[in-house]
Amino acid sequence: MRVRLGVLFAASVMVAFANVATNAQSTTMTWTVDGVKRQALVFPPAGGHKTGKAPLVFVFHGHGGNMNFAAQGMRFQNFWPEAITVYPQGLPTPSKVDPQGLRPGWQVEGGQLGDRDLKFVDAMLATMRQSYSVDDTRVYASGFSNGAIFSYLLWARRGKMLAALGICAGLLSASEHLTEPRAVVVVAGENDQVCPFALQQQTIQIDRQVDHATGQGQPCGPRCTLYPSAQNTPVMTRIHPGGHVYPPWAAAAIVEFFKTHTRP
Repeated sequence: MRVRLGVLFAASVMVAFANVATNAQSTTMTWTVDGVKRQALVFPPAGGHKTGKAPLVFVFHGHGGNMNFAAQGMRFQNFWPEAITVYPQGLPTPSKVDPQGLRPGWQVEGGQLGDRDLKFVDAMLATMRQSYSVDDTRVYASGFSNGAIFSYLLWARRGKMLAALGICAGLLSASEHLTEPRAVVVVAGENDQVCPFALQQQTIQIDRQVDHATGQGQPCGPRCTLYPSAQNTPVMTRIHPGGHVYPPWAAAAIVEFFKTHTRP
């Protein structure tokens, strides 16, 4: 899960708008971060600028995925049309399953790859604030697999900006530490062989410690457990019997959780 590569760039960020509509609702935006072109598929909030401040959701695909398939498969924009939903595109990234780095993905620890993806998120957030009326108390991150690991990295390195996280088939890199209590919902498969379920359970225990959610869990539906927190930073787990998959119900469950949490 951990890769150490020393690819460094001079710090510079520029942004441009491609205005290439992939369908009637989305726009592809383009940035240049440290001299490298970055893109994201953006779904504006329903009603545009007339609806007041809008939630902002970043959704990160898994290793080998892309922004378009993520948008089609996860469909956060359908479950929360009032939000600004952003599907960033990863860059070729070496990993345990792709040592040559032929497929797109995300850094998993601070300092890796010149922090290119953390800088990308900083650039996207700045642009969303310029382009839309963003509710800064409702900024969320979610991801699958490598995208979930990167979401944990955002929690560790950019936690102050987040209201809550939605994790699916991911875990916290061993070199990272969580310090900011943040509400989180974790979707995990008992038969996951890529991100072993036992390791995901260990990360959930870390989540509970950081979020002061160490008390007895409460049933919240089929295979759902809620660990309350006096700081309104609960941990919810939704454990399914499958493997390393993104269940068709995951995005709706994550959105439902997000809607009930603002930044502490």
